[in-house]
Amino acid sequence: MASNRPGLRRGTAVAGAGDRHDWAFLYLVAGASSILLVFLLIAALVLDFLAPPPVHGGAATLGFIASNKAGYIAEQILWILPNVLPVLVFTALFVALVAVRRSLPLIALIFGALPWALLLAVPVSSRGSLNLVYLSDRFMAAGSEDERRTYATAAEAIIAENNTPAIAGVLSALGILLMGLAMLRSGQAVFPRYLAWTGIATGALGVASEVLRYAAPSFYWGYGILLWVWFVATGIALIRLSRPAALHLRRT
Repeated sequence: MASNRPGLRRGTAVAGAGDRHDWAFLYLVAGASSILLVFLLIAALVLDFLAPPPVHGGAATLGFIASNKAGYIAEQILWILPNVLPVLVFTALFVALVAVRRSLPLIALIFGALPWALLLAVPVSSRGSLNLVYLSDRFMAAGSEDERRTYATAAEAIIAENNTPAIAGVLSALGILLMGLAMLRSGQAVFPRYLAWTGIATGALGVASEVLRYAAPSFYWGYGILLWVWFVATGIALIRLSRPAALHLRRT
């Protein structure tokens, strides 16, 4: 039995390398998506800084949108549309780690990717909503104060949803934490150790920041910056992971 173990290890290593070659394009696309996500969110933050939308008051918000419609719509798209990109990132991380650790990467995939996917179906971005654009048009076209008050009240409901902490943020941060633990337990065979520790730190701070989002907003800003660092570092690691596979595919 002992004499067969080296052969089994070699067979497992070859199978793992083959899997890596097969998933090269996924690693490349997911790595690029991870970095692109950060650039898109920074662009949204710049638009928000140039023309910050009100966070309270239905009438004030609808009036602001009417005066800044193009910029507001662009900002909302930049906040909402990129939510599909982390799904690719978590899927690629799962594929890269599943050959080494099975259960933990799967749990991390579910907790990490599902909240981002669900956010695409939510009509708010935490800094506004595309639904408010329609209400703004109706608000400005209203012929009476009663009509305007009706649209302003509807806007208040959406603004309240924006300002309500969501469990999706906690789950996403937990997914990053679990993915970092999966990387750490897999050793340096797939991802560097610093990326594992960065994920653990990001996820732990993220869970605390999401829970205390309005009680301690400074923690949330720190988490946001660290989250961007994690996505960029993860993107670079995934792109590097795709390179040997890409070279192998070209030769064959």
